[in-house]
Amino acid sequence: MIPLTDETTHPRLKRRFPAVVVVLILANVFVFFLEIVNGPDWAVQFALVPANVVHGAALWTIFTSMFIHAGWLHLGGNMLYLWVFGEELDKHYLGPVRFLVFYFLCGLAATLLQVAVDPSLTVPNLGASGAIAGVLGGFLLMFPRDRILTLIFVPIPLPVHISAIFLIGFWFLMQVGSSLLSVGSTGNGGVAYFAHIGGFIAGLVLVKLFAEPQPSPYASGPA
Repeated sequence: MIPLTDETTHPRLKRRFPAVVVVLILANVFVFFLEIVNGPDWAVQFALVPANVVHGAALWTIFTSMFIHAGWLHLGGNMLYLWVFGEELDKHYLGPVRFLVFYFLCGLAATLLQVAVDPSLTVPNLGASGAIAGVLGGFLLMFPRDRILTLIFVPIPLPVHISAIFLIGFWFLMQVGSSLLSVGSTGNGGVAYFAHIGGFIAGLVLVKLFAEPQPSPYASGPA
């Protein structure tokens, strides 16, 4: 399932341009351009290696790894999710400063859980998906009934409307299931499932601490 856009509007909530989401997307695209220019060896030095972090080395990669991606599909998928779900949080509840802090704290939580699960791992971890998982967790808590236009494949692409609670809930269950299957195995395709889980839980926990007081988006029913 590929989310395309949130089609629910919330006229009762504060609205502003989601500036920090746009900046994060542009920053990720720019860094990926640098990866193309400088090659994979350049990118790997900014990725996070759990075994190094455990021993206190290259701690700065906790931050830089959130901007490194393994390819166009990896980048495009992450940025699509960031836009679809981050835009609403930025626009209605968090604003630029709160969103940025929330985003990086979720990314930090994602990294910490992934490192804790396998501290001896020497495979580089990279990508914004841990932080974006936090955005999904925050979105689920604040906008559970929003209608997300989603592309499903049955087997041809078909656009359907799916509630956020079902779409994100299904995504999270997939991460939990995949993480359990990956325990003790190297055949996880390089996906840091525990980072997704850690970021998602952090988003659930933190979003209301950062959100501005607002009326319920569904006080008068979905708009």
